[in-house]
Order: sequence, then structure tokens, then C-alpha cells
Amino acid sequence: MAELTHFDARGDAHMVDVTDKDETDRVARARGSVQMARATFDLISEGQASKGDVLSVARLAGIMGAKRTADLIPLCHPLPVTRVAVDLTLDPDLPGVQIEATVKTTGRTGVEMEALTAVSTAALTVYDMVKAVDRAMVISDIRVVMKEGGKSGRFVAP
Repeated sequence: MAELTHFDARGDAHMVDVTDKDETDRVARARGSVQMARATFDLISEGQASKGDVLSVARLAGIMGAKRTADLIPLCHPLPVTRVAVDLTLDPDLPGVQIEATVKTTGRTGVEMEALTAVSTAALTVYDMVKAVDRAMVISDIRVVMKEGGKSGRFVAP
């Protein structure tokens, strides 16, 4: 099993020193979903939510979340994010919204946390925009599905 890098020899939390790592192109993709009542799904898909265009607002929130990850997660390095794409897809089979975020940078550490934060922030925004009509929504399955770059190379979730 791999060593936990965010703890020193005494077990104290610390920010990982990436000074000696090579700068490489990095990309990570994360996914998640928001499941909701059929009536809530219909409200969003018909553009009838009282707060406005749910998917557009959630997309912008996801992008902003990715850019602010180091402000939210204590041991994350602030990174020069070069691309953030957040896609929200209405899924009538859930019913709900599928969310996917892709984040890129060139740097010494990966952008998995930025991709996860983008999905999480977008999902929370969907919830916030329609919670007045459906407080039972379920945010779930937030996970990294792909990352590449750096010493550990490529990872694709099974």
C-alpha cells in the first residue's frame, strides 16, 4: 500500500513538497450525479426553475469551484489551472443530472482535487437552485474517473 504523503514521520499533517517534481501536463476528470424527483427533473428540463437556468449556473459554479480548490482544501497547492470544463447532462433515467468535470494544468502536482471540487460545487449548486421544491435530492457517486501526467502516469477508473 502506498505511503500517505500528507503526513510527516511524526504523523502530523503537512503540505507535500513538490519542489523537486518535474513540471508535466496534467489532466483529471471527475463525475458525479444529483438524483431528484421526476417533477424537479421536469422543472429543470423545461427551464421553469424560479432561480433561473439551473444547468448554466451550476456549470459556472463548478468552474469557480475548481479555481478555488486550494482555498477550500487545506493541504492542496494553489495551481495555475489552464482549463476547466464542466458538463451537466439531464438524465431522465435517474431522474436527475449527471456532472462531469475536466481540469488541466502544467505543473508539479495533479488536478484531481480540482476536478472533484468542480463536480461537488456544481452538484451543490443544482441542489441549491431547486431545493425549494425538492429537499430529498441525493448527490452521489462523486469520483475521479481519469487522471494523467506526473510520475504515477495514467489512471482510468474501472
